[in-house]
Amino acid sequence: MLFEPTRDEVRGFFIEAWRKARAPEPLTPLESIAIEWIGLHPEYHGLLESPDVARAADFSVELGQTNPFLHLSMHLSLSEQESIDQPPGIRAALQRLSQRLDDRHEAMHAAMECLGEVLHTAQRSHSTPDTQAYLDCLLRRASALD
Repeated sequence: MLFEPTRDEVRGFFIEAWRKARAPEPLTPLESIAIEWIGLHPEYHGLLESPDVARAADFSVELGQTNPFLHLSMHLSLSEQESIDQPPGIRAALQRLSQRLDDRHEAMHAAMECLGEVLHTAQRSHSTPDTQAYLDCLLRRASALD
């Protein structure tokens, strides 16, 4: 069964992880990974420090707004995929992309674009995500930087 947290649960996770990190209080392993990514996104700190605003906020793609909770969730997803090499080959693809960009954070942002494309295609076609298309996209991005 897939873990499908609600919008409020996702937002609460990041808000609470940030609160605990600032307290400081012990973090779970997943919260520790989240804090690493939050640390690289100081533009989100103020929002995370305003729980009521964060829980109520809407982010409009049409207005060019990035949803910080989706963005951080994708960072977590990519970190998890890399750590367990699932889909098989993603660890090597992400490492190659990181080497080419000479910046792991920017590589993860490039990988998010591939992940987003594959998820969008799967949603449109009501199918499972195409892991080979995902890996191919990552490898194309790594190679295009030569």
